[in-house]
Formats: sequence, C-alpha cells, structure tokens
Amino acid sequence: MTVGERVRSRRVGRKGAALTAALLLALGGAACSSGPDPAEETDSRRTFVEGRPSPTPTGDWDTSPESIAALGDSITIGFDTCSLLADCPEASWSTGTSPEVESLAERLLPDPSDATWNYAVAGSDMADLPGQADRAAAHRPDLVTVLIGANDACARDVSAMTPTDDFRADFERSLRTLERGSPDTQVYVASVPDLERLWSQGRDNALATRIWQLGICPTMLGDPAAVDAAATERRERVSERVDAYNAVLEEVCDAAERCRYDGGAVHAYRFTADEVSGLDWFHPSRKGQAVLAELAFERVTAPREP
Repeated sequence: MTVGERVRSRRVGRKGAALTAALLLALGGAACSSGPDPAEETDSRRTFVEGRPSPTPTGDWDTSPESIAALGDSITIGFDTCSLLADCPEASWSTGTSPEVESLAERLLPDPSDATWNYAVAGSDMADLPGQADRAAAHRPDLVTVLIGANDACARDVSAMTPTDDFRADFERSLRTLERGSPDTQVYVASVPDLERLWSQGRDNALATRIWQLGICPTMLGDPAAVDAAATERRERVSERVDAYNAVLEEVCDAAERCRYDGGAVHAYRFTADEVSGLDWFHPSRKGQAVLAELAFERVTAPREP
C-alpha cells in the first residue's frame, strides 16, 4: 500500500472547492508573491521558554521529540488549503491541528498546544530561512522541520532562479544558526516537490491552466499548453535546478550532526489531483498536507536513517 493510500484510508478528504469566474479574477498572482516577514524577535526571547527544559544531549536521533518548530514557505503555513489567498496554519503538515491532516505534531507530541511554533511565511525562499531559524532557536525545540525551495525555482523567468551556490550558503547558515542558538535541536528536511510533475498532472485540466496563467510559478507553469522546444527547455532547466537544490539539501544535511533529509521522498511522491488545492492547483490540499505529514512521520520516527 502506498503512502497516499494509507493516508486516504485513515480519513475522509474534503470535496474539491468549486471555483467561479470571480475567484479566478481574485486569485491574481498572489500565490507566488512574498508575504510580510514576522517581526524580528527581541534578545529576551533568545532563551528557552520558561518551564520547558532544553532537549537532552544525545548522539542518537530522538524519535519522540516533545516540541516542534516549523520553517518554510506557503506550503507549511497551509496557504490556499482552507480558503482563497489565505494562510491556514491549522492545516499545516508540520504543526497543524486539523484532524483531516493529522500533522506531524499531532502524531508525535503528547500535547501540541503549547509545544509548537510555525515560522513559515508564504512567498519565502531560501534567503529567508536563516531569519526563521533564528526565531525558532529561541524556543530550543526538540525538532525543527524545513520545507522550502519551490519559490527559489518559481521565479519570474529562469534567469531569476536562485543560484545553487546562494541556495547552499543560506541553507548552511540556517543550520549554523540553529546549532548555535539551540545545539540539541534535531532538523528534518523535506525535499523540494517535483514542479514538472505538477505541470504534467494539470496541463490538460482547463481550470488548472486558466489559474496558472494568472502568474503562479511562471518558470514552470507559465504558458502551460506550450510544448515547443523553448517551453520544453525552460521546464527542463527548472527541473534541473530543483534537482540541484535537493542535492544541496541532502549534502548539507548529511554533513550536519543532527539533521535528517527525507531521501527525496517529497520530490518523488506523485501527488494526485485531489491532493492539490482546487483553489490554485499548486499548493497541497488537506489530503496533500496529510501526505506530507505521513512522509515526515515515517522519516522522523525511523530508528536509524535509511
């Protein structure tokens, strides 16, 4: 049985939301725009939360963390999962509370209500991760989850995609920030999803292509019906860059003491139409968020790294 089948067997998914012409006009290009960064934390918050002990130092991976901080972009904050052009943190695969999703926190923590923090921001790319890591480190969480990188590839054109060296430098800085601010924190890193698979899944869907033409991930999803040499080369370059990003995530995480990469599980997963938001055909639906939670749970709770 596949991950998706196991998830679907455990919960009843929502029916896809009906979209109207007004919704299409309202959507605009916001799905790829940057949201406001949370305010910088004060120095007084760069200590562990009163009453919560820091994780016990150990050379082994702890499969039962008791606190989780989530970092990343619109996927981890549940953008367009519940309503149009809105964050939905309760549906987050990492720290959400929705019973349809059964987030990683819900699966792992005895009481997630006071032991989770979500610093993901819609529109974030890897350059934003060090700041998020700094805010998360203030809580000294047992586990930090990271899912980021799609916006680095979803630029206005292929020349504007984040250079791989810059992507690496910011990811390394993020892990150093966590190690310095919260040295016993473990990190789970999810791979960047397969954007070309998303295009392939929706290219023959009239509604999806209409929405994409409003400006969602133009490097991959722009002019979705085009299959000429130029369009094919453009998509190939985006896929190659995503592969390069995932290679960086794996290499840097493997070199860190307390980091687990997902082994490419998110990138390899073939999301189905009902696992993608019917509001933008880009972000995960609740079913898709549940898949991400399941993939993370399998990796985090494995006795040893596969």
